[in-house]
Amino acid sequence: MPRLPTQFRSMPVQLALALVALFTMVSLISLGATYLITQRSFQQAMQADLTQDMAGFRAAPNALALAQLVEAEAQATDPERMVLSYLAPNRRHFGNAMISRDEDGYHILTGIPDNPLIEGQYMSLTASMRGGHLTIARNLREINALRDVFLRVLGLSLVPTVLIALSGGLYLSRRSARHVATISGTLGHLTSGDLTARVGPTKHWPADLSAIARKIDTMAHAQQESMTAIQQVSSDIAHDLKTPIQRVAVHLSDLSQQPELQGPSQDLLGKAKEELDGIVSVFHALLQIARIETGSPKANFERIDLSQLCETLTELYEPAASEAEHILTFQRVDASNIAVNGDKGLLGQLLANLIENAIRHTPRGTCIIVNLTRKGDHPTLTVTDNGPGVPQAERDLVLRRLYRMDRSRTSPGTGLGLSLVNSIASLHDAEISLTDASPGLCVSIVFTPIGTSERL
Repeated sequence: MPRLPTQFRSMPVQLALALVALFTMVSLISLGATYLITQRSFQQAMQADLTQDMAGFRAAPNALALAQLVEAEAQATDPERMVLSYLAPNRRHFGNAMISRDEDGYHILTGIPDNPLIEGQYMSLTASMRGGHLTIARNLREINALRDVFLRVLGLSLVPTVLIALSGGLYLSRRSARHVATISGTLGHLTSGDLTARVGPTKHWPADLSAIARKIDTMAHAQQESMTAIQQVSSDIAHDLKTPIQRVAVHLSDLSQQPELQGPSQDLLGKAKEELDGIVSVFHALLQIARIETGSPKANFERIDLSQLCETLTELYEPAASEAEHILTFQRVDASNIAVNGDKGLLGQLLANLIENAIRHTPRGTCIIVNLTRKGDHPTLTVTDNGPGVPQAERDLVLRRLYRMDRSRTSPGTGLGLSLVNSIASLHDAEISLTDASPGLCVSIVFTPIGTSERL
């Protein structure tokens, strides 16, 4: 079923429709009650007229006089308005019509050549009088016409109301749509990392949207100040740690040149340099994760050929994989190129971390497959190995910062590889999932399609 246009799904139009529905319901109840009361009043008045007419005929002293009176009234009365029918004691009929009955119901028969059978609804009153039977019936045309009048009144009252309400709703919807578009655009800029974006003046805005806009601007201002403070602290930390780390590295290098330093001492010195390199690696990884989670790189997003990026990185890491006695291959199910919107450097680091993680934490002889395909319209990148895998209970934990499985604590690494992958995937609005490859681990990254086509 096709969806309604956006304007008809907006709040002002929906409110207008709700008010129209409420007005329609109240109008139907009110007019319906009025119609029933008026109809009952007309029926009671017609019943009273019939009773009065019957009383007038009762004044006839005998059957002959009654028959003459009925005949005289019948000549001046249209049977389509009122029917007079008197069946005298001698079975002779007098009046302007005869009422007969068959299996289909009652029928009114007249002596009119062109209209011998009258159709319609009548209210009748029958009484035994002067040895015969007198029937008086009045047409219900006026009461039935009353229903049509009420239907016209209902239509004339509802149609203009619906048109006016919808017109007003559409007008308010367009005004609100502009305000909502402004708010949405500001939020889009903020999400993309532009913390200077603001909704701006809202002097003539509705009070609720104006309040939301002010809160967004207040939040953006606070976030900008927080990010400025964090960036300043990060810069200060980087500046303050840079020199001591460099000095420690120089001292360790100088110490390694001492001729009297041999054997176990040289080994301890090498381990110290490795630990220092690890400290630097953790420090840079944490800073990079913090920068990614602020959304700042989104401002530099562009169309990236993911096919070429995967092929390049697979070729780049193939020698390292071979040295570790691993088999690294790249498979592309779709023959055409696949593109995503993102940051090329970060996407390259995402894939590099996945490949390095597979090389580092799997035994020799492991097959590592980089696969790029589409799931529907979504580009999907998977890195699969046939190593020991990750227990299901720890698959969410390994995406956290600095978490390392027990069997991985003796191998090199900072515990930030998959955490950085998760941050980069979130920045690109991609979904990451870890599943069992039976055996091994399969890491899937499902990207959001760009535009109507992902083909280059």
